[in-house]
Amino acid sequence: MTVIIRIALAILFVDNAMVGAWNAISPASFYRYFPTVDLTPPFSEHYARDFGAASLAIALLLGIAAVKPKAHYVIPAAAAYSTFGVPHFFYHFANMENATLGEALLLTVGNGAVALAGLLIILLTVLRDRRAARRAPAPAPVAG
Repeated sequence: MTVIIRIALAILFVDNAMVGAWNAISPASFYRYFPTVDLTPPFSEHYARDFGAASLAIALLLGIAAVKPKAHYVIPAAAAYSTFGVPHFFYHFANMENATLGEALLLTVGNGAVALAGLLIILLTVLRDRRAARRAPAPAPVAG
């Protein structure tokens, strides 16, 4: 199960690192060329750079958790991502007036998959650690 957790964390890490770096370094280029971003104008360099930096911060947490998949790293990292990912999915789901069918499918499937990935990582980590706790030998009784 740890392999699945690591893969999901790595996917979210790469996604956030790429989107974050692009937004932080070249926000106008991101707005112009990233699919569907131009559906929700207007462009704001300030907000784009802030979003990029915040995405890089979340990527840092996801990267640490992928390298050290202990619950005390994984759950906060996935929760931080989900705090962004779930509302982001619902925003785009509710605001597709100018989207083509292809763009609407891309937004719904893509944003839905990564929003669910953050939540799935939390669930799998809790299940993994509960299973490990059940399998652990009982502590030896203390002599009194």
